[in-house]
Amino acid sequence: MTPASERLPETTNPFSARLVIILIAIAIVSFAAVMALMAWSPDLARKDRPGATPYSRSASGYAGLINMLESDGRAVTVSRRSELLHYSDGRLMVLTLPLYGRGFEIDELAGPALIVLPKWSFLANPARRAFELDTRLASKDAVDAMLGLVEEDASLHRLRNPGAVDTPFGTFTPDFDHEMQVIKSDTLEEIIGVPGGQLLSKLPDRDIYVLSDPDLLNNFGLARVDNALMGLSLFAYLDNGRQDVVFDATIHGFESSGSLLKTLLDIPFLGATLVALATMLLIGWAAAIRFGAPEREAPAFPPGKLALADNSADLIASARREARMAPGYLSLTRRALARDLGLPKTLSEAEIAALLDRMGEQTGLDDNWSRIGGALSEPAHNRDDLRHKARALWRWRMEMTHGNK
Repeated sequence: MTPASERLPETTNPFSARLVIILIAIAIVSFAAVMALMAWSPDLARKDRPGATPYSRSASGYAGLINMLESDGRAVTVSRRSELLHYSDGRLMVLTLPLYGRGFEIDELAGPALIVLPKWSFLANPARRAFELDTRLASKDAVDAMLGLVEEDASLHRLRNPGAVDTPFGTFTPDFDHEMQVIKSDTLEEIIGVPGGQLLSKLPDRDIYVLSDPDLLNNFGLARVDNALMGLSLFAYLDNGRQDVVFDATIHGFESSGSLLKTLLDIPFLGATLVALATMLLIGWAAAIRFGAPEREAPAFPPGKLALADNSADLIASARREARMAPGYLSLTRRALARDLGLPKTLSEAEIAALLDRMGEQTGLDDNWSRIGGALSEPAHNRDDLRHKARALWRWRMEMTHGNK
């Protein structure tokens, strides 16, 4: 017997049922969080960055314009769906074009719409990433390229501040930083004109307007009261009392993603997704608590000699040929006895029968081969008759060979 000092210490399972449940719950929550972040990560990306975007609080951005319009009582939204550019629902669409970036098809743009040309290039502030470190006038060629998306024959010019400007909605004295951008075109209709060009233009036969200088509406320009007053009056003139304004953000790369994963995790498919996940959890739980290996399906025909004999017997019984097996069984037993007793192979059936009778008499058997074997020389009357006769012959053989099969 092993001494107590030499016995190995008993180890306990460190994973209790409670711990396993906690680990599974943490795994499920983590998996759900990862899936949600993968689906909505584009929507959660940082939007407050410098540039001429509706979200930007930098000098060239338009977040201040949105706040001013909302304070004026207008319903303002920022669109991240590019399809809204192609059909009109009565709201004024505002496109604040970037200096460099994705373009758009002016022929597919639905009105009413206001296109604001870019003017400034900038360096981002590494210390405050939402703001600009330095802002300077962009090259005329770059702004001309964006103007070409609106009207190919139009050209961009920069002039001094014009002082008072007469407009269809009043007279104002806007202040443009450095220089004022204007458009010269024989195709565009002039809405607000200044000496040397057009400040606000309109596409012929379309409800689409082009503002040449963004300083009238961007965050830096709205710091001047006259610019803010002229901007509010401009929107009152363009929206024609509709009071609804949409700023497009897709042109700045903020287009909303339409991934399959987001669709599955959003209404109305969220219910079906939750049902599928619950089904998977139930299947996993059933597999986790199952005891032992699954039972294997038994073969249709089991292997082995016993199965072969049973199948053969069933086949003979199905054919109803048991009674006719008597002569065959007699012949089989005769050959077995001749082999077990070492009888010469040259003997005939009659000689074997006579020899077996003499050997049975010498052994002291009560019966002889001729009588018992003769009962099987012809087909039996039925199954029971065959069984009784075959059993008697088998016993005689066992006594003759002393139990040697």
